[in-house]
Amino acid sequence: MRAVRLSLVTATAVAALTAVTGCTEKGNSGDDDRVIDVTATDSKCEVSKKEFPAGHVELAIENKGSKVTEVYVLFPDDRIVTERENIGPGTKHKVTAEVKAGDYTIACKPGMKGDGIRQTVKATGGTAAKRDPRLDSAVAAYRQYAQEQADATLPLAKTFAAAVKAGDVEAAKKAYAPSRIGWERTEPVAESFGDIDPKVDVREDGLEDGQKWTGWHRLEKSLWQDKKITAADKTLADQLITDLTDWQQRVGKADITPTSMANGAKELLDEVATGKVTGEEERYSHTDLVDFKANVEGAEKSYELLKPVAKENNAALVTELDKQFAAIDTLLDKYRADKTSYDFTSYDKVGDADRKQLSDGVNALAEPLSKLAAAVVTKSS
Repeated sequence: MRAVRLSLVTATAVAALTAVTGCTEKGNSGDDDRVIDVTATDSKCEVSKKEFPAGHVELAIENKGSKVTEVYVLFPDDRIVTERENIGPGTKHKVTAEVKAGDYTIACKPGMKGDGIRQTVKATGGTAAKRDPRLDSAVAAYRQYAQEQADATLPLAKTFAAAVKAGDVEAAKKAYAPSRIGWERTEPVAESFGDIDPKVDVREDGLEDGQKWTGWHRLEKSLWQDKKITAADKTLADQLITDLTDWQQRVGKADITPTSMANGAKELLDEVATGKVTGEEERYSHTDLVDFKANVEGAEKSYELLKPVAKENNAALVTELDKQFAAIDTLLDKYRADKTSYDFTSYDKVGDADRKQLSDGVNALAEPLSKLAAAVVTKSS
């Protein structure tokens, strides 16, 4: 889920991640009409151009504010084209996106909260970005994967909801983590709709003013901290299934491109760095390593589908990504006895030194993964 309010621990993790994934050079639009400089502060979101050609564009983002921010490219109805979260103060990022001709919004969200500071922009021209046919196949395969994950999630979530409605705390605890795996593998697709994630996966400290707390984490608190199931919880269980059914029915209509797949893989690593490694995501159940593994699996799926084209364009990057995915998979295997199961060590049993090792592994993967989007659209020189 999107982390909205950050503790000092999380802010430190974000700073560490952005230090290795941020760009080291300033974005410079110059004569390149496909580069958009985005300067974010605590009160402004400035863009270097309001019109640009349709196709592949690059956002050269710099956060000059004092707060962690995020930058979005949005469709007019607020669906997400692409995003980059957890941009620390004083850091720079480059994000490659693919856009068709039409109107869009670029939004900066200082503090990662609210609707953000917005600029209306336009992509001009009647042709979409030229695409390797293998990338069309990758998009189709990923769309099928996302649908399969949603389809598999719903019965697991219904098992969880049924246990809650039956008032069976232990059965609900057992069903909780498995019900979240498919969601965590494909979370960027769910987040692209804008309205589903806040209903099903928000933490208490991520609530907007006036927002009712619903979804998995509200029930997690009841089960592990309150140790009881109330009548309100049973109603929330029904609401969770309603919202997840909505997600399942909309996944097939998601706007997916090769660059959104690559950027989504990077977003999943950001999720790990800011929620799972810190222990904030599953603060009551301590099932963070289940989510961690699912996030990595989802990122790796996108990568494997894009890998044939990325390898032709940037073989060195693919070699490094193969190495780092293998390393993080091996590291996670230390915390489960059976490599085919999702029965991981409770995260409250994982010490600071081991958490640091996990964090370092995530950062080592996140840095090359941030270059994947560019690798599927441009050849290295």
